[in-house]
Amino acid sequence: MKKKNNEFKCIPLSPIGIIAPPGGKTLAASIDRHLVRRRKSLMKNRQYSAYPGFARNSFIVPCECPRFANGEGKAVLHESTRPYDIYIITDIGNCGCTYTMRGMTCPMSPDDHFQDIKRIVAAIGGRARRTNIIMPMLYESRQHKRYGRESLDCAVALRELEYLGTENIVTFDAHNSHVMNAIPLRGFENLHASYQILKALLNTEKDLVVDKSRMLVVSPDIGAVDRCLYYANSLGVELGMFYKRRDTSRVVNGKNPIIAHEFLGADLKGKDILIIDDLLASGHSILKVTHELKRKKANRIYVAVTFALLDKDGIKRYSQAHKQGLITRLYSTNLSYIDPDLKKAPWFVEVDVSEFIAYFIDCLNRNESISKLLDTSSKIARLLRKK
Repeated sequence: MKKKNNEFKCIPLSPIGIIAPPGGKTLAASIDRHLVRRRKSLMKNRQYSAYPGFARNSFIVPCECPRFANGEGKAVLHESTRPYDIYIITDIGNCGCTYTMRGMTCPMSPDDHFQDIKRIVAAIGGRARRTNIIMPMLYESRQHKRYGRESLDCAVALRELEYLGTENIVTFDAHNSHVMNAIPLRGFENLHASYQILKALLNTEKDLVVDKSRMLVVSPDIGAVDRCLYYANSLGVELGMFYKRRDTSRVVNGKNPIIAHEFLGADLKGKDILIIDDLLASGHSILKVTHELKRKKANRIYVAVTFALLDKDGIKRYSQAHKQGLITRLYSTNLSYIDPDLKKAPWFVEVDVSEFIAYFIDCLNRNESISKLLDTSSKIARLLRKK
């Protein structure tokens, strides 16, 4: 006998509530606009009109995180969260937020932002229908494994959130997704902005020819190979990679110093290059890679990252690299704080991912499968057909 479709598969869990601590206010406001528009369009379906709070003019629950004179803080919610499916949206990399401590203005560190998350969860007090955290840049994601007597900060942070009652943690391009093993009984979604980045690239670079003979995807190190392989397969081009040759006889700042970046891959002469990585911190490694690519007679070089954390000095270095023809364009998402000077740079393109997050929240709230959002291969293929 043929099974009937489950008519309850898209029933909302409860009304959505978005809470944004200081670090996530800008991103949350953009997500809220997309979510409001999407929910109003879904109201055309009569089954949703029966659910109070399904579509509203804003899903944001007012919140503030004030500080005492000595720098200690607290979270204050200005509305009850009891009926809501809560989504706390934050950016732990937002150094543009400041607070006053003993008369001094201090930029907020990732530790400060993470503490605000815990304060908000504590203010909710377990009264919400469900508590979810959207942390695009995963806190302490680069401290995910132990070398000698080191702390496992990412795992400890995830266990803290689990203890506080968080149901789902959503992040983007985690440095190592295996950290989800720290909380096996909680939802952990490691999303990617590959479709949004490629869409921005193809819309901006009108004369870019996506072909094996004209283009190559390059991984700047061994750790980024899997990420770059996805891009290469999606675009139908070859993959090249660099590995860092280190001096194992010396230790500098806790690491063996890099002697050279060695390239493995096809001939680069005359080809356009797309370098993919998860984040730019100082940006030194990528610039060394671009020098080597140009030495091998590569044509235009595009750099695409999920998080661009360049400081003022880094922006100056990349501006100089652009003038020298080392990089043509840098692409980065709006998932983390971008320095205003970087936003103004003519060689920088900001990739908006807020609509994708709004769709994700909508699906999760309605208990709808998110598989179609996670697999972007078919959407990228359609992009290429339009090119």
